[in-house]
Amino acid sequence: MMTQPLPTKRHLLAVLLEDYYHVGAFSYLIQRGQWAHFEARFEHNTLMALDLLDRFQAKVTFFSLGWIAERQHEIIREITRRGHEIALYSNLELARTSPTEFRDDILRARDMLEEAGQAKVVGFRAAQRWQYKTAQGALETLAQEGFAYDASIVPTLDELRQHPARRFAHELQFGTTSLHEFPVSTWKMPGILMPIAGGNFFRQFPHTILKQAVRNWHESYDAPFVMYFHVWELDRLQPRINSASSLTKIRHYRNLGKMYWVIEDYLRKYNFTSFAEHLNLDTKLEPDLIETKLLNKPKPILITSQETNKIPISIVIPCFNEESSLPYLANTLASVEETLSEKYKPTFIFVDDCSKDQTWESLQKIFSLKPNFKLVRHEQNRGVAAAIMTGIHAAKTEIVCSMDCDCSYDPHELKNMIPLLQGDVSMVTASPYHAEGKVLNVPAWRLTLSKGSSFLYRQVLRQNLATYTSCFRVYKKSIVEKLQLEENNFLGVAELLGKLDLQGEKIVEYPTTLAVRLFGYSKMKLVKTIFGHLRLLSRLMKRRMASRKTISDSSQQNLQIRDVTIK
Repeated sequence: MMTQPLPTKRHLLAVLLEDYYHVGAFSYLIQRGQWAHFEARFEHNTLMALDLLDRFQAKVTFFSLGWIAERQHEIIREITRRGHEIALYSNLELARTSPTEFRDDILRARDMLEEAGQAKVVGFRAAQRWQYKTAQGALETLAQEGFAYDASIVPTLDELRQHPARRFAHELQFGTTSLHEFPVSTWKMPGILMPIAGGNFFRQFPHTILKQAVRNWHESYDAPFVMYFHVWELDRLQPRINSASSLTKIRHYRNLGKMYWVIEDYLRKYNFTSFAEHLNLDTKLEPDLIETKLLNKPKPILITSQETNKIPISIVIPCFNEESSLPYLANTLASVEETLSEKYKPTFIFVDDCSKDQTWESLQKIFSLKPNFKLVRHEQNRGVAAAIMTGIHAAKTEIVCSMDCDCSYDPHELKNMIPLLQGDVSMVTASPYHAEGKVLNVPAWRLTLSKGSSFLYRQVLRQNLATYTSCFRVYKKSIVEKLQLEENNFLGVAELLGKLDLQGEKIVEYPTTLAVRLFGYSKMKLVKTIFGHLRLLSRLMKRRMASRKTISDSSQQNLQIRDVTIK
């Protein structure tokens, strides 16, 4: 039976509309430019939050990223249609953003939200925790640009010693403009001021303790309690970013299944409203302003290209137990195809190396109906190099590319690599260890192994390259398909390059960035790979020495013939 909320007082609830890959905890792994490649889950999570609020007839404030409004107008419109306020949420870091960039970004995002929700946006919240001493300029900008309130500040004990009232909702004055501030609600204990407003605190700390702290606020202060949660916190089945640190995983994933019933408990006990309703603000957007925004919206530029002038290429993607990577890969390849489409006509060839999970089924579900996608499967696991060679043999084009399923190299770089495959060049290979290349967040053991093996290959092979072990390459099919590899796994990738080198083919390096894989785990066995490289180096050395001996014997024979001719 539903209990009645505690009477009279209404508190404030901020629902933060972002997806799991937007969060600051992953910002060192996931760049803003990668967001569009992830599986979008925010729509389902937001609808779950809306349905939960409807059950308790709570009308609150949804703070949304402008990025979401730009891509999904419908979910923003659904929020306002159900009677909730829409406000702006931003994950810009003030320390890395100039005042002009900050102003331009919030104005652009506000326009997108107002167009999508057809309601006035008067509120702001930052994803990063702000403090007064570093956020004065940003707060003043918000006031100058017509925002009525902000909910970004986390008060500190030092600040409260001078301004005790700043622990609660208050008004800030900037010349002739003002801004209402709603700080994160806190629990004051000896020597510490602990935030208790929601999010990570609700998931990590015992509910019996925090609910008592919230009740104490409710009974002790006239100011509203400011509570919040992220919609991704309702999504306990969200994909795992396995390359994140252990601490980050605990912070982000621990107790995801707890958040729904915790929010449900607070909605049952307390009355909540929106920030605009609390301030008695009108968020109705006049029809003429909506029409003006639509008229000022930039029209998309359509780029056409003659299909007959495009160069056909094939892109081989080996897969082994990559079920978790495929949604991200699908979005990435859609973007890659668009990037390449001006000059090239790509065919994507997936080679499933007898995966033990649902990779093959997922490949069929996601890609089988697309005309330029081809699926091939090994009946037994043979290794990544064997999968690449299978894809090369299956290709119908002279230009064949290979890439990692985990996108540790950005496949958009193919647009720059393919033009290098000209003249007598037989292979273009990605090179993160090139002087102009980069490495991001890759484990030290993997770098040590890869750089160490590259050093040894330089001593054995003809061409002095920085990287020999990359799977991200562009080949001439007519040259590479003739090779017979003795190694089918990771070692075969180096063997392929080594054999091309020793038979006199020209190889070009392209400097690029190697990033840590986001989903799944590396299939490489460290000790086995080390001894395997040493074994392969020994064979390549013998082959080169044999080649030198053949050349030497041939030269000696030519000299003898020359001497006989002279006599």
